[in-house]
Amino acid sequence: MRRIVLFLATNIAVLLLLSIVCRLFGIDQWAAARGYGGLTGLLIYAAVFGMGGAFISLAMSKTIAKYSTGARVIAQPQTETERWLVDTVRRHAQNVGIGMPEVAIYDAPEMNAFATGMTKNSSLVAVSSGLLQQMDREQVTAVLGHEIGHVANGDMVTLTLIQGVLNTLVILAARVVGSAVDSWLSGGRDNRGGIGIGYFVTVMVLQVVFGLFASMIVAAFSRWREFRADRAGAQLAGSGSMISALQRLKGDHGESTLPRAMAAFGISGHMAAGLQRLFMSHPPLDERIAALQTA
Repeated sequence: MRRIVLFLATNIAVLLLLSIVCRLFGIDQWAAARGYGGLTGLLIYAAVFGMGGAFISLAMSKTIAKYSTGARVIAQPQTETERWLVDTVRRHAQNVGIGMPEVAIYDAPEMNAFATGMTKNSSLVAVSSGLLQQMDREQVTAVLGHEIGHVANGDMVTLTLIQGVLNTLVILAARVVGSAVDSWLSGGRDNRGGIGIGYFVTVMVLQVVFGLFASMIVAAFSRWREFRADRAGAQLAGSGSMISALQRLKGDHGESTLPRAMAAFGISGHMAAGLQRLFMSHPPLDERIAALQTA
């Protein structure tokens, strides 16, 4: 329930903030004065909500991740395991030339880990208690290398850019087509009384349809970045350790407790068949292992 409330509250807050920005800078009045038919005004409006929403979510990602998973940041290591965990992350970070991330542990039975953050030098790496309990240190070292690889590669920012551009195009395309459909339904007459029902229906339907295609593109990039992060883990911890960690993950059949918004940042994701594979954020573990073995 806490995650649902957090998800709704976050999205409402983002929409309110963007609405305030549009009002303060007069973007909504400018676009409305053109009936959203003026391409320049519409593009600015779409970019504010498309790009703005994506980057606000990125800026809030660490806070949301900590709260939604209950992750405890290790400020001062209290146990030998915590000291080893922090030292391993520090060593990986130094090897790839990034700032020291915050290191956290969250209570979850499955083997998982994630990285997030606004910049390479202000990131968070978190591991589940299940991962620490069920993997040996060589395997955990490889998983941490994988997550540090995500940070060093700038995957969070790149994914946000792609998501923001696609969000903007979805908003723009749906409204352009919606205006055309509404004009066709009105017989090409200048409807000074406002836009008609055809516009609203078309926009709602096309945002869903275009949004699905956008999700496929985002998922394809997400799968590609997993292969790249696996290579980073292999370079930092050894190919054998990374392969061993992925093979160990194959034995984890429990449901992920990561919130949906964080699932793409985990070390592994849900598998699917058929067309659902197009929306997978992670490649199948067998494919990731094979890629490392043939590298």
